[in-house]
Amino acid sequence: MFATAKPLALALALALAGCAMSSDAPPAATGPDGLMAWPDLLERERPEPQAEIRYGPDSVQVVDLWLPEGSGPHPTVLMVHGGCWQTEIADRRIMAWIAEDLRRRGIAVWNIDYRGVDREGGGYPGTFLDAAAAADALRAQAPRRNLDISRLVAIGHSAGGHLALWLAGRPRLPARSPLRSGNPIPIRTVVSLGGLPDLEEAARPPGTGCGTEVVARLTGGRFDDTSVPRLAPLGVGQVLINGLQDRIIPTAYAEGYARPMRAAGDRVRVRMIDRTGHVELISPGTAAWAAAVEEIEKALGQ
Repeated sequence: MFATAKPLALALALALAGCAMSSDAPPAATGPDGLMAWPDLLERERPEPQAEIRYGPDSVQVVDLWLPEGSGPHPTVLMVHGGCWQTEIADRRIMAWIAEDLRRRGIAVWNIDYRGVDREGGGYPGTFLDAAAAADALRAQAPRRNLDISRLVAIGHSAGGHLALWLAGRPRLPARSPLRSGNPIPIRTVVSLGGLPDLEEAARPPGTGCGTEVVARLTGGRFDDTSVPRLAPLGVGQVLINGLQDRIIPTAYAEGYARPMRAAGDRVRVRMIDRTGHVELISPGTAAWAAAVEEIEKALGQ
């Protein structure tokens, strides 16, 4: 997510290992230019999900389920974490704070994990197959957990924004793609938070804070079934929320993606949030997260 991934990976690992502050505290902003730094989020007390569900044998082939109080049926969000598609940098736990925020609002969260490109079996096709299997596992669990998936919203942060949009585009995958599977779970709306949907653009220098080489590891040089614009039109509502001061994802990426998708017939809106970097996008109490909640609740009909 930054120009050098290893220091970030270490910082995230240390922060996720321990907690210091209440998750109800107003978000601190100790980073450059008054923006949030990763410890401002990750050193807060981390909430825990109500259930953990395995969809494969690897230790990261897991979904965290966040269940609201009451019998339901609960409107549901499919959540995808970022971390430059690298398990060493981040896992599903980085989304715990916004998952808990949605749960308190009466929305269930299906927070998926997957093997990154830095893990055996990750990259192409494993990272994509994991994301697909984790998403499709929601269909089997929905009746027993009383989850309403009729208006399913997918939300992803950073690299997870790409995967959330890609999951919505699975019905459009080429017939011969090894990533294609029958009857993918239908997604009604996608909310991308500082996402990287156009992998061809991200693969060109200077790239993003993730670097260009990680895109090569993720795609194996194939963009026809990995880069979302190649799957246009997706036929689902799409909202891109980005920080104007995001140092990880260039702001031009959002409209650069939206223009050709609109031309193909998709409904794509872009919301740029001022005084917002990359961390604010997944931090309860920020203007960016308030915008995301607004879009999620609207898509769920609430």
